[in-house]
Amino acid sequence: MKRMTSRKRALEIIDRFVESKVLVIGDIMVDQFIWGKVTRISPEAPVPVVQVTSDSLLLGGSSNVANNICSLGGKAALAGVIGADEMGRWFIKELRRRSIDTEGVIVEQERPTTIKSRIVAHNQQIVRFDREKVQPISGESVEILLRYMASATDDVGAVIISDYGKGMITPAVVDGVRKAARDRRIILCADPKYTDFRLYSGCHIVTPNHHEASRAAGFELVTEEDFFRAGKELIDRCDLSAVLITRGEQGMTLVERTGDAVTIPAVAHEVYDVTGAGDTVISTLSLALAAGATLREASAIANLAAGIVVGKIGTATVSRAELVKAV
Repeated sequence: MKRMTSRKRALEIIDRFVESKVLVIGDIMVDQFIWGKVTRISPEAPVPVVQVTSDSLLLGGSSNVANNICSLGGKAALAGVIGADEMGRWFIKELRRRSIDTEGVIVEQERPTTIKSRIVAHNQQIVRFDREKVQPISGESVEILLRYMASATDDVGAVIISDYGKGMITPAVVDGVRKAARDRRIILCADPKYTDFRLYSGCHIVTPNHHEASRAAGFELVTEEDFFRAGKELIDRCDLSAVLITRGEQGMTLVERTGDAVTIPAVAHEVYDVTGAGDTVISTLSLALAAGATLREASAIANLAAGIVVGKIGTATVSRAELVKAV
């Protein structure tokens, strides 16, 4: 933290989270966790038999980003597509229970609500199965979303494009989001999925992980210079203001258009599960930027949040109290 911001300044930024609102646009999912234990191998096939002890439903994908913002004390609005099904109805109720704005959630009759089900035994994920329909959202949904964007950005400090490659983030959607953010001078952040980052051109910052950045840059990232070079090339090629590359146990590398670059060491003591860590990074980063932080200050705070969430099992969030304690 000493290299990026002072303790006092970080706490001032976190104190302003409660006054900040972020709009999240992206692929909505429900994360289902089925917990159990294994005591034998199936006689039918060489696979473990899981005795189920409990199960839980959690907000996943872009909705986990919105949930992280609320957990940190900020205000969140969510835009995306769900199905006209039981899981979609559960989803809307859960958002409202958490005071997440649902005006931008669109129901498509022919599309199921995306569900990712994970079976976990003895803190080890055994298998995951997905129920989803991966195709671009309908033209009607795009039109509804763009009309929503016209008014939804009036009171937000940042917009997040949370791309999981499930069909929500199309060129037409990004164009509309980019225009609304530019017209209102709102910070635009993206958690990318596609290899060609030109889809996210005009964003203030994108937050790829190590492998996503490597594929987008077109070369392997090994040395610190490789990470700095990749960030610079992506900024120039895709018209970005900054790139924050998350590197797991090696921390994060922030590269800015000004040419400034720095690697922030990881702070996690033990890593149990990286599920949703990218969601925590972009939600904390964007909320801090909406609260007036610089890119370096926001990245340092996001790095602390990531260090907390990877110490938890499953799709987890970071609370404001946990982040304050980490600072």
